[in-house]
Amino acid sequence: MKLRAAITALAAALCLAAAADPAERLADPALEARARAIFQDVRCLVCQNESIDDSSAELAADLRKMVREQVAAGRSDGEVRRFLTDRYGEFVLLKPSFSPGNAALWLAPFAVVGCGLLLLWTGLRNRKPESELTEGEARRVDDLTRDDKS
Repeated sequence: MKLRAAITALAAALCLAAAADPAERLADPALEARARAIFQDVRCLVCQNESIDDSSAELAADLRKMVREQVAAGRSDGEVRRFLTDRYGEFVLLKPSFSPGNAALWLAPFAVVGCGLLLLWTGLRNRKPESELTEGEARRVDDLTRDDKS
């Protein structure tokens, strides 16, 4: 019974520690929900593989604050994302858009696989068939097999 209470208290403490500061949140729950949805699409520039919603870095907190300010100012989700990309570049988005600027990043894996398949195909197509034994090689094989039979 005491173990269950200790586990419950530990889980509650972890949940409270992970929760955002209520002073940071927007008063309107709908605006806060929009801001949280945008948080999921924005990369923490310190952690790089986490969204700013999951990161505890100071820069992520600053980015969350900026997003909340933009949402509170009445800007659309697209305008907020554009504001962030204008300021930090396309890298700030966890799912960057397909554009001429980053087409090489999107297409390079397909090009590498295509080149590999092309090399494999031409290598197999140009492979020479195995040649017949020369007269000297045939005599040598006959001599070796004749020695084994005796």
